[in-house]
Amino acid sequence: MAIVECAGLGKTYGRGPASVAALRGLDMTIDRGEFVALVGSSGSGKSTLLHILGAIERADEGHVEVAGVDLRTMDPTRAAVFRRTTVGLVYQFNNLIPTLTVRQNIVLPVRLAGKRPDPGELDRLVAALGIGDRMEALPSELSGGQQQRVAIARSVLYQPALLLADEPTGNLDRSSTADVLDLLETAHRDWGQTILLVTHDDEVAARAQRVLTMVDGRLVAEHR
Repeated sequence: MAIVECAGLGKTYGRGPASVAALRGLDMTIDRGEFVALVGSSGSGKSTLLHILGAIERADEGHVEVAGVDLRTMDPTRAAVFRRTTVGLVYQFNNLIPTLTVRQNIVLPVRLAGKRPDPGELDRLVAALGIGDRMEALPSELSGGQQQRVAIARSVLYQPALLLADEPTGNLDRSSTADVLDLLETAHRDWGQTILLVTHDDEVAARAQRVLTMVDGRLVAEHR
């Protein structure tokens, strides 16, 4: 069953001769439970596509649905709710709130959705991520790899329909990169998490089930 469906997706920045077409008639489908990597050079449109799927930006043309929701019809209020309840977002820079503890950062999206985190689920998640002993620490007291684990935990705890990861290992050393990829694989394999991972690193992409290549706003290749 498809969780992401894009057809003829287009996005242009600017107007006239200075305009830049970031997406050009892009078609893409991702099934529930898949782990997909999206690769391509800088400026190929990877991050733009993720921002559209995360309801951060809106496509100019075409059709896009995530978890059965038509993203092009959303107003800003519905888009904000969609980001809190349906998609998880992980970036190269983890965007943790510096004044909140690890625990508070992880449970924040759940609380913003008006829910209470399941203590057993939280304990299982942080144990799997190896941060169970750092729950009362502030982000500044963690290594870069630990901060990224917290960001992943924050996105996975409320079990989003789709986890969008934009260069999540781009700021990490090789050891921390391997740890983060192991965690994403665990979320995919053991928790059934659907993941779309953007990366420029072929070794990182190789950890996914399926790899899509973008060039100039279009998908030009796919391999498994």
